Parts: sequence; structure tokens; C-alpha cells
Amino acid sequence: MAKRRRPEPDRSSYLNHRSRVEPIEAPDGSTVRELMHPSHHAVERLSVAEATVEPGASTRRHRHPIAEEIYQILDGAGVMELGEERLAVVPGDIIRIAPGQPHRLEAKSEVPLRLLCICQPAYRDEDTEFLDTLDSSDATT
Repeated sequence: MAKRRRPEPDRSSYLNHRSRVEPIEAPDGSTVRELMHPSHHAVERLSVAEATVEPGASTRRHRHPIAEEIYQILDGAGVMELGEERLAVVPGDIIRIAPGQPHRLEAKSEVPLRLLCICQPAYRDEDTEFLDTLDSSDATT
């Protein structure tokens, strides 16, 4: 059996490790780790992030006019709203989100819903249009 490679302190822009990425709160309500992005890594046309939605929570309904996304469900279970469809999702499911297609993800399991999100072109806040309104109790200052 091959030994697992340990993360080394000296890393290149071609290699990243999840443990080296601090999670951030994304505008859609999920927690995100930007695993590969052109602003920090040697990728040019796409980005890869790990997103987590806590049990009982959901992301805000939104769309990306330019980017195409692929979600791969890693842990947990939930409901994916994709346009007018509502799809049950479980680990192993892969979902394509077309540019401009409204979507939202709701965690329905007792464990966080965790997924990989691949965007092409790479994710940009400017390419996100929210289709819902924040309730005043949800607004941040």
C-alpha cells in the first residue's frame, strides 16, 4: 500500500491542500473553502471550492449569468432547486448548473451538506445575481 503524502510547508501554485484553506462565509449563506482559483493558484479558466451548508439551512436562490457550475455532493443529503425542479441529492450525485439557471441548495440531513463546486469560468462575486431578498433579521452590517 502506498504511503499518503503529507502536506509540505513549501507548496507550489500547482498544488494545494484543504487544510491550508481557511473557510469563509459566502454571500449565498454557505461556508466555502476556495481550493483552486486563478487569483491564488496556477489555474486559468476555472475554480474549485468546497462548500458546506449546515443542517436545516439553505443557500440563497441565485444564478450566474456567465459561469457554468458542477456540484458534486460529498456528505449529507438535501434538496437542489434547479430552475423549477426540486431534486433530492445524496453523496455521489453530480449536478450541472447551466449559466443563468436559478438554483438553491437546502441541507436536509443531520450532518452538514458538503460539496465540491467547480465553476467555469472561475467564480467571481460580480457574476452572482441573488433572486431572493434578505429578511432584515438576516442582513449583516
